[in-house]
Amino acid sequence: MPTPHLRRGFILLDDSLPRNRLKLASTIHGAFTVGKSVPLDKVPKIDLAVVGSVAVAKDGGRIGKGEGYSEMEYAILRELGLVSESVPIITTVHESQIVESVPLEDHDIAVDYIVTPKRVLATNRTRPRPSSIIWDKVTPEMTNRMPVLNELMQRLASQPK
Repeated sequence: MPTPHLRRGFILLDDSLPRNRLKLASTIHGAFTVGKSVPLDKVPKIDLAVVGSVAVAKDGGRIGKGEGYSEMEYAILRELGLVSESVPIITTVHESQIVESVPLEDHDIAVDYIVTPKRVLATNRTRPRPSSIIWDKVTPEMTNRMPVLNELMQRLASQPK
């Protein structure tokens, strides 16, 4: 899982976690307590993603809190080859958070499933997801705020072209 605001990169919570620690692991404090901080080269491939949403449309368009962290987390994982276009992305919301449409930008990620207390909706999304970080949108402030993004930039800059 990504740490809040990606300040400390990613934490690994895997199937080695004892069942009696699952509830603790589901909290931010608990994830830091029982999870393992992992460097970018040790983040495993992702086969399912759950993202938060303030509002979501039946076509899969979503609005988060407006800071773009879910999109950046996804883009970093795409850049690393750890998540593919076909990986299902799910959001959990209340029925009242489902709206007709939301404005979308090129960096936004659409969801495949909307889960509410009453139902599970498949969105049949057609919108492609970004295949990598849109580097033109990355600011120095973002790399200062998210050390993992700065680390990835440096890693990519040092690779042979």
